[in-house]
Amino acid sequence: MKGEHHYTVTVDWTGNTGTGTSSYAAYSRDHLIQAAGKPDVPGSSDPAFRGDPARWNPEDMLVASLSACHKLWYLHFCAVEGVTVEAYRDEAVGVMVEDRERGGAFAQVTLRPQVTIRAGDDTALAQELHERAHHFCFIANSVNFPVHCEPRILTAS
Repeated sequence: MKGEHHYTVTVDWTGNTGTGTSSYAAYSRDHLIQAAGKPDVPGSSDPAFRGDPARWNPEDMLVASLSACHKLWYLHFCAVEGVTVEAYRDEAVGVMVEDRERGGAFAQVTLRPQVTIRAGDDTALAQELHERAHHFCFIANSVNFPVHCEPRILTAS
């Protein structure tokens, strides 16, 4: 490890439809998430909160961040331990619960990676490496709710 890492993003609200936030219904929740040298990410709020369902919302992005971080650590450990991953797909699910006091919070996220490894590789080790990946995942280590992992290991034919 090399110490601190800094991440700079810009969130640019693009939802002023002419009258700003003159009322709750008067504005769009649309925004662009930007970082130097990367494509813009079109964002909005969840459709339950007047957002555009065709755009990414912060809740989607949090679940995606947990899934992607786990995957990156998992692939790293597989490469180091000699397990060849041929395919990886995660259908992660997050549960957020609204409450009057704070607005809402995530109660949990469940990762469900389906991993195909090379025929003859160690499936028990491939399974165990998910626990190691979870232990090291930067994002999972940063949240205050449980992140569960329910991997399924397949062997290539």
